[in-house]
Amino acid sequence: MWRDPGAPADSFYQVRPECTDVPKTRFRIKAGKTLSARKWRAAFTSEGYLDIGKTLSRIYRGGIHPSIRGEVWEFLLGCYDPKSTFEEREHIRQRRRDQYAVLKEECHTIFPMIGSGSFITAPIITENGDPILDPITLQEAQATKELSSGGQQNGNPGCEMVKEYDKRIIQWKLSLHQIGLDVVRTDRTLVFYEKQENLAKLWDILSVYAWFDKDINYCQGMSDLCSPMIILLDDEADAFWCFERLMRRLRGNFRCTERSVGVEAQLSNLASVTQVIDPKLHHHLETLGGGDYLFAIRMLMVLFRREFSFADSLYLWEMMWALEYDPDLFLMYEDPNLAAEKSEGSKGRAKSTRQCGKFERENLKNGSKGVEAPLPISVFLVASVLKDKSTKLLTEAKGLDDVVKILNDITGNLDAKKACTGAMKLHKKYLKKAANANR
Repeated sequence: MWRDPGAPADSFYQVRPECTDVPKTRFRIKAGKTLSARKWRAAFTSEGYLDIGKTLSRIYRGGIHPSIRGEVWEFLLGCYDPKSTFEEREHIRQRRRDQYAVLKEECHTIFPMIGSGSFITAPIITENGDPILDPITLQEAQATKELSSGGQQNGNPGCEMVKEYDKRIIQWKLSLHQIGLDVVRTDRTLVFYEKQENLAKLWDILSVYAWFDKDINYCQGMSDLCSPMIILLDDEADAFWCFERLMRRLRGNFRCTERSVGVEAQLSNLASVTQVIDPKLHHHLETLGGGDYLFAIRMLMVLFRREFSFADSLYLWEMMWALEYDPDLFLMYEDPNLAAEKSEGSKGRAKSTRQCGKFERENLKNGSKGVEAPLPISVFLVASVLKDKSTKLLTEAKGLDDVVKILNDITGNLDAKKACTGAMKLHKKYLKKAANANR
């Protein structure tokens, strides 16, 4: 039987011609499988209510057409409630844009390079709050100041370079050059980032987020998560809030204390899952000194961004979010107390699973929405990759360096759909074994 090979999506995310070593993209836009603009529009009523249940299975089957990816992601990540109208969503969008403008202006007041179209890659402050008078930074700051003042010289190029005493501002300013260094390394193979304005937009969003989320600030890896947002969403504020919603899911991974790194909890979960579904492999990894599973940290922190091509990583993400989708997501983010009341009031009554993703339905069916939060699908994705490489790891890995090398070799050789399918199978197997163990 003839099968439609689909159309490549590369034209939507053009790679610079000199970059020849990027992973090959497997994602194809397939008629009847990929969620098209027409099918997406048809899922809304005339008032704007969205039957998201109609779209979730299609996203899992064939992904989202790049032309509508940004607006669909806003629903998958909980920016908007499917049960809202066009008018209600427009009101929320405008309120958020205003809120972002206030946040950005606050940051600009503290450090005028925010919003200037430029960014820094050199430190500007010490941990004690003393300014670092780096000549390049001073030159950039002066150029920014002249630009914002209509070209007028004020005779004091380093006027903002004074000692800072506010601890929060010091911590924020300490992160700005690191954000800049990461920005120039992020998705550098894409034509999109040949433009200075796009690099500056990514720096602005990450800098504003670092000020907004004072507990997390900025950590390496966040630029990889934010980059797709500004490519998919033209409005900077919309991209910021989409990134903020993604960070709601992942910020625990970036939470660091003197004693631990947040992602350690997910690594521990990965170890537990592997121990249940492949005890032989888990024992082998422990013998090699890899029982902490630190070799998998990158996959969990940036959701396989480095293991797939840009287009394939987006396809993987949207499949994950469609599988995990909870129709109460918007309410949980927007009004946690109301969401908790709703959840408490609905005890004893099953949640309508039609609007839930397949992974979420499995969790509900197995009652894993109890006291402990269910494990995210990302843990099962990594477990699926380990399971797939189990024979190679058992026979060829004589040390942790070998484990890292074997896992590095998967870059560009993974199929996003197969990885998700494998994760779903392992999830089902894990829930079954866990249930039997608790009897």
